[in-house]
Amino acid sequence: MKKIVQCILIIILVGCQTPPTKKDNTVVAVTHQSSNKKRILFVTSNAHFYGDSDIESTNHFPEIIFAYEEFIKEGFQVDFVSPKGGEIAIGYIYSSDAITKKYLYDADFMNLLQHTKSPVEIDYKNYAAIYFTGGGSAMFTVPESKEIQEISVNIYEKNNGILSAICHGTAGIVNLRKEDGTFLISKKNITGFPDLFEDKNANYYKEFPFSIQEKATQNGGVFKFSKEGWDNYYLQDGRIITGQDPTSASIVAKKIIETIHNQTIL
Repeated sequence: MKKIVQCILIIILVGCQTPPTKKDNTVVAVTHQSSNKKRILFVTSNAHFYGDSDIESTNHFPEIIFAYEEFIKEGFQVDFVSPKGGEIAIGYIYSSDAITKKYLYDADFMNLLQHTKSPVEIDYKNYAAIYFTGGGSAMFTVPESKEIQEISVNIYEKNNGILSAICHGTAGIVNLRKEDGTFLISKKNITGFPDLFEDKNANYYKEFPFSIQEKATQNGGVFKFSKEGWDNYYLQDGRIITGQDPTSASIVAKKIIETIHNQTIL
């Protein structure tokens, strides 16, 4: 029996459509097009272990909260989804960091983030962007989820939305296919956690279903990265925005916000 992972559970900030409002006894309808400009979907993983091993894995808490912080400051609503819905494991927690401490000790935030949404609860029309969070868990349950894949492609293609990922979260976008069958990342500049910084001899890595860098290249993506690492490296290619490692979380979120605002202006 695998031992129970001692983890903090997070849940989705449950979103809802803004209800119609009355003015002079007239109902003013609120459309998807207007409401989706302020909603972002975060993708997380249900995995608690690296593959079939007993090595514990988690979602990367800083990659969640540093991006979340940027969106909330700008008035966006953030929803969380995972392939199975419900609880997820979080880790990489540095409690001396002010932002981390803010969310760890925010009872309302932690209570709201107790159960993630399942894919069947998600309507892609509601979202301006989708953001794949990282951590070791991101390599499992997410990349093979057909439901998450469908939601992602629909947000990007049908909703003219933004596709984004950070670090190991890029594993969730490398296999996405457009409606015409071609890989969504084909001929697109993307980044993620590169092989240079992986320990390929480590037991955790041997559980990975694939190398992010190799799979991205195999599927036609132009994978680039900073050899220095941990330097806020990110790439934007149209409506695809990706970050190399946790230091990129804030800048990726800011670029998503900037792109959404530019689309609104246009």
